[in-house]
Amino acid sequence: MKPIPPEIIAYIIDQACAIQQIPAPTFAEQERASYLQEQFARLGVKEISQDAAGNVLACLPGGSARPLVISAHLDTVHPADRPLTLQRTPERITGPGIGDNSLAVAALLGLARHVLESSIPLPGDLWLVGDVAEEGLGNLKGMTALVNRFEEKPAAYLILEGLGLGMIYHRGLGVSRYRIRVDTAGGHSWGDYGIPSAIHELAHLITRLTGMTLPTEPRTTLNVGIIHGGISVNTIASHAWMDLDLRSEDYRTLQRLVGRVQQRVQESAGPGVSITMEAIGERPAGEIPGSHPLVQAARACLQKRRIQAMLEVGSTDANIPLSRGYPAVCVGLTRGGNAHTTEEFILTEPLAAGMDQVLCLIESAWMRGGSVR
Repeated sequence: MKPIPPEIIAYIIDQACAIQQIPAPTFAEQERASYLQEQFARLGVKEISQDAAGNVLACLPGGSARPLVISAHLDTVHPADRPLTLQRTPERITGPGIGDNSLAVAALLGLARHVLESSIPLPGDLWLVGDVAEEGLGNLKGMTALVNRFEEKPAAYLILEGLGLGMIYHRGLGVSRYRIRVDTAGGHSWGDYGIPSAIHELAHLITRLTGMTLPTEPRTTLNVGIIHGGISVNTIASHAWMDLDLRSEDYRTLQRLVGRVQQRVQESAGPGVSITMEAIGERPAGEIPGSHPLVQAARACLQKRRIQAMLEVGSTDANIPLSRGYPAVCVGLTRGGNAHTTEEFILTEPLAAGMDQVLCLIESAWMRGGSVR
């Protein structure tokens, strides 16, 4: 494919700034989805739809080769009431969600514009998808619906992230998430002193969990991300809960860790103390080997642009196709930092190389009229 011209790179950056200004917390992506549909229509895309999950799908028709699916998640980690302040210079743009994932969503529009304006012949249908529910407790709902729709038909699933140029995620990190609740009778902090406090019992459990030795090979982690409980400073809490995030590079190791946590939860309950453990999220593990043609193609596309390629494991939308054995990689478009904070930023200069990488991957997926399977 022809390189993306500077005016379309500028268009992508402008669109990223516009998209960043639209709140899109997980499960509330509709306004951003509507904007994406409108912009696809303005570019002249004829086939645009929104599925039951909320994903926006735009199809650029091509020949008889396998279709190719390129996606970017619409949602962000930021709540709807968080100010979306944006600071922009020619070299750097700072604002919550600008890299994760406003830039990648804008890149879908840039790809559509480039193909249409350059009249690029496509070997097969090119599907550009803004998908929902990638962050937090979204549980990859959007990507699951997308893969359920296309299954093994695509030549590949290419997932775009704004940050992380040079990284090739070809291994999906297994994730299990639980809400653990503690219930007691509660009472007055003075008059009822000595009866169990839900907060104290939860704290004891957290200490037990964080004191466990976790394997470093395969890398495995445990994190308490949220705790909540109590009604006043002078009340023995009757209710408290926490959200627990468990991760491992190996699915069986993750399952063993879940069992260890369950055992400690059961052991921590007792007279006057009820503890429940509810699953609230699951991201399946999966991978294609580093020797897979799609991974090798991704490495070659970066090396041609003198960008060091790093093979990575992570929790991304690629988890879903990878868990089913379908070829998929997740790649970044530019460099930046401070992801998931109000000071998140992207650098604009590397974006051209990042988009060239995507064009190269598209060609590789359709090389010899087939796929990289």
